[in-house]
Amino acid sequence: MAEFNPEPSCADPEDKNRLSISAARDRIAALVSPLNAWQRCPIRDALNRILHQDIISPIHVPAHNNSAMDGYAISSNDLANGLTTLKQVGTAYAGQPYLGQIKAGECIRIMTGAVVPSECDTIAMQEVVEVQGDEIIIHRTHPKGEHVRYAGEDLKTGDVVLSAGRRLVPSDLGLIASLGIAEVNVKRQLRVAFFSTGDELKSIGETLESGQIYDSNRYTLYGMLKRLDVDILDMGVVPDNKDILRQALIDASAQADVVITSGGVSVGDADYVKEMLAELGQVDFWKIAMRPGRPLAFGQINDALFFGLPGNPVSVMVTFYQFVTPALRELMGEANPEPLTLQVTCTDPIRKRPGRFEYQRGILSTDARGITQVATTGGQGSGILRSMSAANCFILLDEQCDGLPANSLVTVQPFAGLI
Repeated sequence: MAEFNPEPSCADPEDKNRLSISAARDRIAALVSPLNAWQRCPIRDALNRILHQDIISPIHVPAHNNSAMDGYAISSNDLANGLTTLKQVGTAYAGQPYLGQIKAGECIRIMTGAVVPSECDTIAMQEVVEVQGDEIIIHRTHPKGEHVRYAGEDLKTGDVVLSAGRRLVPSDLGLIASLGIAEVNVKRQLRVAFFSTGDELKSIGETLESGQIYDSNRYTLYGMLKRLDVDILDMGVVPDNKDILRQALIDASAQADVVITSGGVSVGDADYVKEMLAELGQVDFWKIAMRPGRPLAFGQINDALFFGLPGNPVSVMVTFYQFVTPALRELMGEANPEPLTLQVTCTDPIRKRPGRFEYQRGILSTDARGITQVATTGGQGSGILRSMSAANCFILLDEQCDGLPANSLVTVQPFAGLI
């Protein structure tokens, strides 16, 4: 009988043809370059958009020396000369500066945010001042400059306020508005087309026949893409038919910057994505040394980048966060620092075989002592989508890890650093 040499499978702990995670990321990076197209955008519509150009401050912020307290604007020279009783000659309000001249031995009442007169350099807060008619008595010393916010203390004219490549958050919108800027230049939105493949998939609302399941991957993909603020084209479910799949890939690549599919990238008889990608464009098909998410296809169809993700729901999300998200951010021109990782104690024992990098799902929490810890979500199968819904982080386990006892130190990657 001829010797049987089985093909490597996703159940194998090791695979000589596997690609490391870092090597896979390098291959993606070699094909990804930021889009140059940009548009002018009102700041109210700029949330989550990527800055195309630096924001340069046209003014000082604050624009003038102003009071950080309700109190009295005084000259430190008066206190240096031993004076603790001063004559009040007026009042300054926010938006209504005192316009008179202040002489030695005089002061004014001043409210928070009001302009500090040029003759004054210190604010005596009202809690330590006794008022007697038009005079005040100061009951403690005040160092020069106390409670004064100086012009340009936050930003100076010409300062780079926000750098190109930044994804704008709510506080950025307020910061830009404080400069009197109404519109900003942002990168155009990336257009991403996606669809699921498989004869077994049905859309919500359809009746399930024997052996069929509802398509969940399109909804998780939609949610992850929505968080990235891209222009989304959902092309539905494509059956396991070469001609239909070929046309779907052609249509998607003609309309989008990036095409994403789920399913059909393994080695089954009906897995046609790899074959169609090789026919229509450039393909780099991988078996990655990771779990979950071993099969992943990456390449180009015409001018569009292509990601063929696995079909299992958890594998879709893991590969999206680890490979697709960084690539999309790079395409959008976003400055993309490495996701946050933390070292914490895992309260549960961890089962793992050496050979592949694993992204197990975990729940970060704080115990009664205020110490951050992590627990697993239980079953780690790639089809258990509930494990992703319950989790708020990945537990990162390298190729050498051979399982861990409870209360071991582990590295975690919070989901908040990924999206």
